[in-house]
Amino acid sequence: MPSPRLDVIIPSLDEADQLPELLASLAPLRSDGAEVILADGGSRDATLAIARAQACRCLSAPRGRASQMNAGGEASHGDHLLFLHADTHLPPGAASLVAKALDGERCWGRFDVRLTGRHPLLSMIAAAMNLRSRLTGIATGDQAMFMTREAFEAVGGFPVQPLMEDIEMSRQLKRLSPPACLRAKVTSSGRRWERNGAWRTIRLMWRLRYRYWRGISAGILARDYRHVR
Repeated sequence: MPSPRLDVIIPSLDEADQLPELLASLAPLRSDGAEVILADGGSRDATLAIARAQACRCLSAPRGRASQMNAGGEASHGDHLLFLHADTHLPPGAASLVAKALDGERCWGRFDVRLTGRHPLLSMIAAAMNLRSRLTGIATGDQAMFMTREAFEAVGGFPVQPLMEDIEMSRQLKRLSPPACLRAKVTSSGRRWERNGAWRTIRLMWRLRYRYWRGISAGILARDYRHVR
C-alpha cells in the first residue's frame, strides 16, 4: 500500500520576504510527492510571483487565516493535511513523522515549536507553549497543525472567525481523538515577540485567551489583537 500523501497548505498575506527560504526548505517534501498550496488573502507584494516561480499551486481566498486554510484544504487532494505559517519551517522527515503519528487511533496533531530570534525569553516562551499544549491538548498555528482529510472534513474545516481559529479547531478535533504531540520541533520566527516586546505580547496573549475562555467573541477580541497580528 502506498504511503499517505501529505499536502502542505500555507496561508499567506504579503510574505515575499519569508517565502524563498520556506519554499526551498519544502523542496524535499515536494520531491517525495507532497503538494504545496499557497492560499493567498490578497497580497500586494511579490508573494504570488515568488510562489508561481517555484511551481507552487496558488489560489486566492477571502482574507483571514481560517478562510484561507479552508480554501487550501478543500482544494487539496492529500490524505494528510498540514497547515504551515509562512515563517515556520518543518523538521527533517516531517512527512514520515506525520504519517507515523496518524497511523493509528489519532487523527490530528502538531509539532513542538522552537522560536528563533535574539530575545533571551524566546526559548522559555517556546517551552511554555509546548508544555501548555501537551497538558491541554490545544495546538496553535505556530506548531504546524496536521490532520487526516477525514478529520478536516468531519469538523467542517477551521471555524471562520478572525482570531483563535486554531484553538477552536483544536477543541473540535479533540472530540475525534486526542492530538499527537510530536517532540520534533518546527522552527518559527520570534518576530512577533521581538517587534512588540516579549512581556507585553505574553500579557496580551494570556489576557486574550482568558477572555475567550470566558466567552468573549473572537470578533471583539480581534480588535485588541490587530496591532500584534
